[in-house]
Amino acid sequence: MTTASWNGTVVAESDDIVTVEGNAYFPRDAVREDVLRPSAEQTLCPWKGTASYFDLEVDGRVNAAAAWYYPTPKDAAQEIAGRVAFWRGVEIR
Repeated sequence: MTTASWNGTVVAESDDIVTVEGNAYFPRDAVREDVLRPSAEQTLCPWKGTASYFDLEVDGRVNAAAAWYYPTPKDAAQEIAGRVAFWRGVEIR
């Protein structure tokens, strides 16, 4: 089982992980909805497409744009459709 934790709290947990460029992508339904907050941040990857972000909020602390996903990934990245990855201090184990 792979977990994503931040601020002492497990925010995602699954045994169905897709790893791309060293990042673990969790199924969206494996991520706790109660800790996700929409973020206005977006970035562009030439081969995956446009990434959208979530802030994480745990126990009143916010980790800005700590989770990302590709709402409509390009054809080369279809394996991460419907999945979320983490960074900025989120521990993946």
